[in-house]
Amino acid sequence: MMITLTNRQARQFILLKHGLLGEHKFTGKQGVLDFVRQAGCVQFDPVDVCGRSADITLNSRVKNYTKEMLDELLYKDRLLIDYFDKNLSIFSVEDLPVFLFRKTSGGYAEAYDSHGGDAVKRIIPLIRQLIEERGNISASEVGTDETIEWHWGIMTSLPRAALESMYFQGELIIHHKTGTNKSYALMKDHIPANILNASLPFDTEEERLAWHIKRRIGAVGLLWNRASDAWLGLNIKSADRAAAFKKLLDDGLIFEVTVDGLNDPLYICDDDRAILETILSEKEFPPRCELIAPLDSLIWDRKLIKALFGFDYKWEIYTPAIKRKYGAYVLPILHGDRFVGRVEAVCERKAKTLIVKNIWYEDDVKQTKKLQNTVNTCVKRFMKFNGCNTVSFIK
Repeated sequence: MMITLTNRQARQFILLKHGLLGEHKFTGKQGVLDFVRQAGCVQFDPVDVCGRSADITLNSRVKNYTKEMLDELLYKDRLLIDYFDKNLSIFSVEDLPVFLFRKTSGGYAEAYDSHGGDAVKRIIPLIRQLIEERGNISASEVGTDETIEWHWGIMTSLPRAALESMYFQGELIIHHKTGTNKSYALMKDHIPANILNASLPFDTEEERLAWHIKRRIGAVGLLWNRASDAWLGLNIKSADRAAAFKKLLDDGLIFEVTVDGLNDPLYICDDDRAILETILSEKEFPPRCELIAPLDSLIWDRKLIKALFGFDYKWEIYTPAIKRKYGAYVLPILHGDRFVGRVEAVCERKAKTLIVKNIWYEDDVKQTKKLQNTVNTCVKRFMKFNGCNTVSFIK
């Protein structure tokens, strides 16, 4: 029988799935690992205005989260890895064989060979030698100032281009980072052979596409079979996506629901039936207030978020300043099961001050003293997450 959800039930389902509704579902370093495994991946971006997007994503869900936890899981424990899923992402190292397979079979290697060409190939033997000698190496340690034209017509150093090419093709991993500076090492030296040689969770191309589609549905919680930014990086045609949905439905791995007010059906992973049953039981959840990252999987599909939450969000970092409606790096404010506004904050690290440039409340949100105090408390927690001692409200 078809399940029909109210708009509020759909909102609560997706938030409970993400660990953003009620009491914290994830705690500490193990909570980081658990959430990443549940989400499939956490999208990464190096821009750090008030925390990197991946850190902000984890901070909103994981109780007592610190940025050191993610770095340890990536570069010490190596239980997580930064590689390519939905663009540049962080995911469980156990999933690495799937994405190495996709890179070698999906044209990435060829695409990167077409940039830099002979110059990159010429310097790769030297880089391999240096890594064998030193264990890991950054672009500045290769010892040449030669530059080449790289992607998007940007000039970059030849060592950086070569290291990135070897990374994209799966020969190297990021050994560690110092700020935004990356040091690379050989993948085979740091990822166990049993992981690199593990069997893939699919045998056919049809199964492969279905695996990725289910993974993305699970990452968001609820998704429709429509063009969406949630599918970025899969390079999948609409007909193939539809076939993958049909296979997942036939195999009982996803099921269809309708939501009041929406014309298109939405799909839920069968693994999440217990979460749906909790929502249908009309359980009440104590409200939480969290700041949501620009690349958070919760808001991968902006049109879905607008349909469910009535919240229209655009990350304006690449929008010319004169055309911005809000600001370059603005975070949605989630309170309970609604987006109540957005905040623009900048971390002044030398002064250890979080500067709040502006807070915009949604037009239909009543700005009570209680709500304002709740948002201010959330901002102060965000201040501590960023290692700051004070908050300065400009407006």
